[in-house]
Amino acid sequence: MHPLQLIGYALVGTLLSAAVAWIPALHVYNVAGLLILAALRWPEVIPTDGLTMLMLGLVTGYATLNTIPSVFLAAPDESAIFIVLPGQKYLMQRRGYEATVLTGLGGLGGMACLLALAPFAGHVLPVLRRILQPHLHWILALIMVYMLLSEWPKGTDRAPTPWGRLWDGWRSLLAGIITFLLSGLLGVIIMYRSVVPLEVAFQNLMPAFAGLFAIPWVLTNLLSQAQVPPQHVARSVDASPALVARGVGAGVLGGLFAAFFPVVTGGIGGFLAGQATAQRDDRLFLLSQGASKAVYYVGGLLLWFVPGLHLTRGGMASMLSGLYTPYTPQTYWTAVGAMALSGALAFFLLLALARGAVALVERVDYRWISAVTLVLLVVLIVTLTGWGGLLVATAATGIGLLPVLWHSRRMNCMGVLLVPITLNMAGLGPVIARWLGLL
Repeated sequence: MHPLQLIGYALVGTLLSAAVAWIPALHVYNVAGLLILAALRWPEVIPTDGLTMLMLGLVTGYATLNTIPSVFLAAPDESAIFIVLPGQKYLMQRRGYEATVLTGLGGLGGMACLLALAPFAGHVLPVLRRILQPHLHWILALIMVYMLLSEWPKGTDRAPTPWGRLWDGWRSLLAGIITFLLSGLLGVIIMYRSVVPLEVAFQNLMPAFAGLFAIPWVLTNLLSQAQVPPQHVARSVDASPALVARGVGAGVLGGLFAAFFPVVTGGIGGFLAGQATAQRDDRLFLLSQGASKAVYYVGGLLLWFVPGLHLTRGGMASMLSGLYTPYTPQTYWTAVGAMALSGALAFFLLLALARGAVALVERVDYRWISAVTLVLLVVLIVTLTGWGGLLVATAATGIGLLPVLWHSRRMNCMGVLLVPITLNMAGLGPVIARWLGLL
């Protein structure tokens, strides 16, 4: 297929992501799974290389546009106002549009950096992979240890007794550790005793992720008593070029780390980069998270196209790797060009859709949107993974609610991937599985 046709498929995927991004908690990989199943059933509709570029555009658009529901459809109530993310703070300060644009600028900067690094990827990354491959297990173990050690007490120091103040400070830390351990146990069980039908094995983790992250978010929205204030559509953002460069630089650093290392997500990479660069500014956080998210999703998929590397990182590359293998440098450069054009299109779509989101939250209660999303999530889980998948999602939801109720990091739920894969890399996975009676 001609490169211009392939780029056209990518742009169509970006436009499709604009519809997906409106739905809170609906992940792009869930939609991609449905599209791949449809393509396998009707292979004459779209060629395999066209489907691959469609997925690239879908991921590129989603990495930029999913900022909209995370800002506009997750308003905090008064009990959590001091621990919410900066995007939610901006929303309650009538600046949700500005938060969305800042995050989009970070994503645009992240993809510009990917474009600048593209000529060197084929020379540097294969060497880097050979150097790091034997050490991945202990690097991931250190990341897990740092994640837990970097939790901090969130108590108010208002309890009347010393023991009460001690519990007030330590309950969020304990909740974070328990969340990590329980999600890790769930990950080990899923890996060795999957309940997902074999024909949709690539969606094995889908019900767990829906329960750990999506459903608690939707339930929180349904129970929230917050009211979204009228929003102001700003004509500019409060960020100098130097601040944008600093935020994008930190986000790219975290995103590249997450894209290259297995099971390290963009959130974890952005968190590590933020700690390393001592970020304390909400604007820096929004910019860096936008860049980290874009580099993680898009860069992780581009690694699959790099000649001589073909590194499978992230859910999209894993799903596509069984259908298509990019062999030539021309395919790689076509993917790079498609990423650049799709990223630019996604940013302009973000500006328009963010204005639409401002109008939407002023007219429609976001709880109704969340209720529809909950029904949609349950239908997707049952359709793709059966009733066994719904059982996994229910158990995962109980774990995913712990950070919400006890104000610890939701990132601790990533134990579902970090624990089993690190154990397997260290050669301990089968041993633990036997202890648990899974083998």
